[in-house]
Amino acid sequence: MFCVAKRDSIREQLLALAEGDPSVVGAAITGSHAVDQGDRWSDIDVVFGIEGSLDSAMHRWTELLYRDFAAVHHWDLPSGSAVYRVFLLPDMLEVDIGFAPAASFGPDGPAWRTVFGHPVPPTQDDPSPSRRTLVGLGWHHALHAWICIQRHRWWQAEQWIGALRGQVLALACLRLGHPTSYAKGAHLLPAEVTAPLNATLVRALDEVELTRALYATMAALIAELALADAALSARLASIFSDLHVG
Repeated sequence: MFCVAKRDSIREQLLALAEGDPSVVGAAITGSHAVDQGDRWSDIDVVFGIEGSLDSAMHRWTELLYRDFAAVHHWDLPSGSAVYRVFLLPDMLEVDIGFAPAASFGPDGPAWRTVFGHPVPPTQDDPSPSRRTLVGLGWHHALHAWICIQRHRWWQAEQWIGALRGQVLALACLRLGHPTSYAKGAHLLPAEVTAPLNATLVRALDEVELTRALYATMAALIAELALADAALSARLASIFSDLHVG
């Protein structure tokens, strides 16, 4: 596993290289290190504002990461007009480099620290998912988990049950003002929220166990939703009651 000193050195090297790249007109540190919440395990998150072709800049920087930093693999995560290229370096160090057009180089949340350049003002849009979306994903995942059990697709059913549990956690985080994505706020939830979710874990890939776990997860969704919208919770509970095995 990477050491902190090496990680920090690589981040500083990347920022210095960015400052010497004519196509990079701005750079920022994002993620946990932007708000002084990084720890021993935090990865490298930076964003570059690019003047000119994103594809050309990404190609050059990709060659650089493989040549000078021994990158093992990379993949892309588009986000609006930007593309986040995610690299894996030796010692399991993840490096996320966002490439944004110069005109849209700027923060989309509080985790941002400008290193150089002139970022555009943040948008007023809230990047957090809405409760409506989280609820919708919840009933969607419940329905598809149930269908997979009917089809005897055990692994797919297990996947949907886990995804449904994730929406319950996200709804609880949203209600209590914690981060909702990737379970980043789950460790902040009180035990009375998380303890009942132990029953939602799938212990075996068979119809009886998957059905038990699914019903427990649906009950957790209904209980969480009842705290914010009792009427919708009741309507969903009525719909869920029609889901029977067989």
